[in-house]
Amino acid sequence: MNLELKKPIVFFDLETTGVNIATDRIVEISILKVFPNGNKESKTWLVNPEVEIPQGATDVHGITNEKVVTEPTFKELAQKVNEMIADCDLAGFNSNRFDIPLLAEELMRAGIDFDMKNRKAVDVQTIFHKKEQRTLSAGYQFYCGKELEGAHGAEADTNATYEILLAQIDKYDDLENTVDALSEFSTHGKRADFAGFILMNDDEQEIFSFGKYKGRTVEEVLKENPGYNNWIQNADFPLYTKKVLKEIKERMSAPKNKMTDAEKLQALQQKFNLR
Repeated sequence: MNLELKKPIVFFDLETTGVNIATDRIVEISILKVFPNGNKESKTWLVNPEVEIPQGATDVHGITNEKVVTEPTFKELAQKVNEMIADCDLAGFNSNRFDIPLLAEELMRAGIDFDMKNRKAVDVQTIFHKKEQRTLSAGYQFYCGKELEGAHGAEADTNATYEILLAQIDKYDDLENTVDALSEFSTHGKRADFAGFILMNDDEQEIFSFGKYKGRTVEEVLKENPGYNNWIQNADFPLYTKKVLKEIKERMSAPKNKMTDAEKLQALQQKFNLR
């Protein structure tokens, strides 16, 4: 079975120096781009993170400092990566909580303004965990009947993730084969940023999820304590979180839209009817 696509979807996987979205770096990225007609395009890059790769990270993915010392930096690759994922939905394994946020950080460090406003995100791990509660290797065995050779290599993990999603669609009759439905099913909750520092409440308002203002709307807090935004902008928060806060602040300070002629007429009619 093929995915029902309205536009291309990019499956990708990152190997990194660690798991801190704000401070860790990519050492390998693999992209599998699937087009609506079923055609595929793939690319894998080793990346010089420009920082030391901890031994603990090397033990997981096998990538050493010596292996990437002559490879391009992410800043040098950023434009190619951005062009490959442009106007595409995104998919991965634990991608909503890790790969997409970290990729966004790297792109923004390279001066590329990344956002998800016109994209959907499908997290194959979330679908897997909601249905079966397994790891990627176990999921590959469970859904595809194969042993995952080269696990924790970005290319092997990327292709396995794509194959698992196709198998999930085949296995579960109630899993709708559209990116919109898969995105909704694989989302844990509504977030305004990737890292979950800013959530959306039932009224579609941004709220803080941490600290002394937890549960309060961002607009209310920024009106009450304008310095809170400055503190976050200068603290060790992800760049995308800072971007979201900046956009909210700009939205708050923007002049209110003037009433259209139709709205003015409606207001006058309401005023007249109230007399």
